[in-house]
Amino acid sequence: MARKTLKGIRVGVLAADGFEQVELTVPVRALRKRGAQVDIISLHKGRIRGMNLMWPGKKVRVDETVHRVRPTDFDALLIPGGFVNPDKLRQSEEVLDFVREFDRHGRPIATLCHGPWVLVSAGLASGRKLASWPGIKDDLRNAGAQWMDEPAVRDDRWFSSRGPHDMRHFIKGMVALFDEHAPRNHPVEERSHWGRWLFAALLGMVAIRPIRTALLAR
Repeated sequence: MARKTLKGIRVGVLAADGFEQVELTVPVRALRKRGAQVDIISLHKGRIRGMNLMWPGKKVRVDETVHRVRPTDFDALLIPGGFVNPDKLRQSEEVLDFVREFDRHGRPIATLCHGPWVLVSAGLASGRKLASWPGIKDDLRNAGAQWMDEPAVRDDRWFSSRGPHDMRHFIKGMVALFDEHAPRNHPVEERSHWGRWLFAALLGMVAIRPIRTALLAR
């Protein structure tokens, strides 16, 4: 069992429809195993659809929308990739402002694959060392970044990897970065499932009512 090295850390996962499935689900699972509170931040409420390369994946529930939270609500930030996800995110001025402010506060950011696109559009990539999917290396270089063809790249409070094939390196580097630099301002919340219990109870009452009515009619 993983040690709770990230207890007290609240991690925001900035994602939209089209995120690469494993680039969100695997890091989120690793963070939660280590005691972090993890919230999915997106452009809209409800659920967002993942992708497995070019094929539709599963949906995940959105916890917060970007216009309802502040960067200081979180201690660390994860930006997964995918072909579509970061392209949607980078078109939102609210997302770009969120990322700029997050970085200004010196809080750690981990990203991989196409995720660095968001950092490019936020105007933060110049002078930084970043790994990414090879297909966007020219975008990073044109933004003034030093593109690294390596599985794990640490640059101050940023950590990046090339893609899902680097996942083992990414998890290790992300956890180490967050453990070292996240401010641990937030107690971990135990998410309540009372809504599910209430729904189940109501369903039970609906199912029992016809039986009760039949018995009383005798």
